[in-house]
Amino acid sequence: MAEQDENVRPDDDDAEERAATLVDAVAAALEAGDNAEAVHLTHEMRAPDLADLIELLVPDQRVALIQALGPAFDFEVLSELDYTVRDQLSEALPNELLARAVTELDTDDAAYLLENLEAEDKEEILSQLDTTDRAALERNLEYPEETAGRLMQSEFVAVPPFWSVGRVIDHMREADDLPETFSEIFVVDTSYRVLGSVDLSRLLRTKRDVPVGKIMDEDRHVVLATADQEDVARQFGRYDLMSAPVVDANDRLVGVLTVDDVVEVIQEEADEDMRALGGVGDESLGDSVLSTLRSRIPWLLVNLGTAVLASTVIQAFDATIQQMVALAVLMPIVASMGGNAGTQTMTVTVRALATNKLGRVNARRVITREALVGLANGAILSLIMAGIVVAWFGAGTLGYVIGAAMIVNLLAAALAGILIPLAMDWLELDPAPASGVFVTMVTDVVGFFAFLGLATLMMR
Repeated sequence: MAEQDENVRPDDDDAEERAATLVDAVAAALEAGDNAEAVHLTHEMRAPDLADLIELLVPDQRVALIQALGPAFDFEVLSELDYTVRDQLSEALPNELLARAVTELDTDDAAYLLENLEAEDKEEILSQLDTTDRAALERNLEYPEETAGRLMQSEFVAVPPFWSVGRVIDHMREADDLPETFSEIFVVDTSYRVLGSVDLSRLLRTKRDVPVGKIMDEDRHVVLATADQEDVARQFGRYDLMSAPVVDANDRLVGVLTVDDVVEVIQEEADEDMRALGGVGDESLGDSVLSTLRSRIPWLLVNLGTAVLASTVIQAFDATIQQMVALAVLMPIVASMGGNAGTQTMTVTVRALATNKLGRVNARRVITREALVGLANGAILSLIMAGIVVAWFGAGTLGYVIGAAMIVNLLAAALAGILIPLAMDWLELDPAPASGVFVTMVTDVVGFFAFLGLATLMMR
């Protein structure tokens, strides 16, 4: 077989063809019951690549491949999977295997693996863990989803300030319950409150008899365990953090957040915002038809209602449309331009709200800017469209009508694109999924009413 560690989702056509061939070969081997061949084809793949391959298999083949790999299966693959596939595997795989996975994964990844299981399955898996691992995992699971407590790793190194550098180094060499990888040591008092931290590089450059309290960095950015993960991600970006200690309500150290976990949050939140703007909710390619339908149909129904409302505006001017067929030809242009302009403003606004870049302090200035941009766009496009209409239909009056209607509609689109998301945010509703439907309604209704209303007045 070609290179075994080739990405399953590569960038060039040749690599994509090789990846498709690999997926087909693995699927064929599993269908034929040739587990040895399936293992041979995948045993050298890295965890992210194997996760991609598993996602491309059908559910039964996913389980069969993992069971075929047996002890050679890297449980890190489970943390790389799309959450829908991961949840499906969590329910399908034996609890004994999940218990082994939990012991090898970081506590945050282990919590994600167990969070959606039935209570009895979760308890059975937890009962197979030693006291330390179980306590750490249960602490993570106690915190709500999408908080720093759920995202944190419970394994960290903490020492008192009076320990010498030499004692800390000896402790790290001899202790068995330390994390596999870490880059800093937290200095705590007797109540486990964070006093500061010491980078490993500074620790290793300091003489053995120096107390760590003398070399610790006291200016530590501490994260509350109940803080929303999106707010935490913004803090990491704002202050260029590589890691941060996580504390409970009593300011006691309970875990640590690292930048690799936060990068995943940033990607997830960006994906979530993008899906919400499209009205598809928390959906992935691994979802079933029924699940996808439930995700998409609500906002399509709302959109249907707003479309009917826009149609009633057209019906109110049916006599005018019958007198001039050109109006029916030009109506979609007015509505389409308004819809696109509104979407531009809405996208910028929703993203600014999501990143806390737009609020009461600058809302008035940004609204004014968008209104002026809408007017300018309307003026430029109205001149172009008026000239096209005059050349197309030879009707100067109709050119004035569509030009004026476009100015009105693009101004309305700009205002709707920013005011609707702001209003929803003020009402503590998610502006991403709903804004698009209502912005489209405003641009359609205003566009049709302005165009047909002006045409009715001008034709009298």
